[in-house]
Amino acid sequence: MHVGGIISGIIIGLIIGALGRLVVPGKQNIPIWLTLVIGVVAALLGTAVAGALDVADTNGIDWIELLIQVVFAAIGVAIVAGTYGRRRI
Repeated sequence: MHVGGIISGIIIGLIIGALGRLVVPGKQNIPIWLTLVIGVVAALLGTAVAGALDVADTNGIDWIELLIQVVFAAIGVAIVAGTYGRRRI
């Protein structure tokens, strides 16, 4: 993997984290940096799952891979918001 691939993966992960936070209803009491970390992890997991399902490399935009990544990010944000929010009370 090249440096450009790693940097673009991190940038995509940041966007995925923001999209995941938008998908989850209600207010999430978690810091933005944690949302971004969740997005990077969700992007990596989503890419791995899309590769396993053989839908990672398509012509044009990989919509299925993007959808899988956003779903992982939304699940991650919901789980972390539930546990992080309880700890702060």
